[in-house]
Order: sequence, then structure tokens, then C-alpha cells
Amino acid sequence: MSRKDRKRITAKPKAKARVFAALGDKTRLALVARLCSGEAASISLLADDSKLTRQAITKHLGVLERAGIVSSKQSGRERLFSFEEEPIKELQQYLASVSKQWEQTAGRRKSHAEK
Repeated sequence: MSRKDRKRITAKPKAKARVFAALGDKTRLALVARLCSGEAASISLLADDSKLTRQAITKHLGVLERAGIVSSKQSGRERLFSFEEEPIKELQQYLASVSKQWEQTAGRRKSHAEK
């Protein structure tokens, strides 16, 4: 494994864990999917078509915001939430590195078993 890959796997473990934890809930995944369209949305809009209260949506958005997956800004009396792609890109790179490491390990095991 290259030094760069090793560094990517071990860098920022708390931040990665926070993003994984935030995405580990079906409601938050649904909110992220709605916000991925690129348009900012208010809590009221996100609560439409949902069985959850605005208060519950607010709590879920807070978890996503602390993980960096969404950001918010005040617009008049409403708070608008937007998707932030950087944490997801970092997870993609992390998972690609882990996958590459696993493939190398599996390859070594296979060649060792064939001997």
C-alpha cells in the first residue's frame, strides 16, 4: 500500500466516523437525497410529504450539519439547508483506498494459498 493511501485511510478518523454515523439513519439519508438536487430547502419544505414533525426534521438536519454534510443559512424567517458534497467525496476516496488495500490483501492471500 502506498504512503498516500495509508495516510488517506488513517486521516481524520473522527470526521469520517461522524459522517458515517450521520448517514446511518434512513431519515437522514432521505433528507440528503432530497438536498442533493442542488436547491436549498427550508425545514417546512423538507417536512412536506413526511410523517415527521418539523422539530424532528430539525434534529436530523442538525446531525447532518454537524457532520458537514449540509450547511444552512438564514433567509428571512426561514433557515435554508444545502447539500455539501465534500464530506461525501472524502468518504468515496476513503472507501476506494480501503477497497484497494483489501484487494491487495486478498491477492496476497490467494497467491500464498496457491503455493
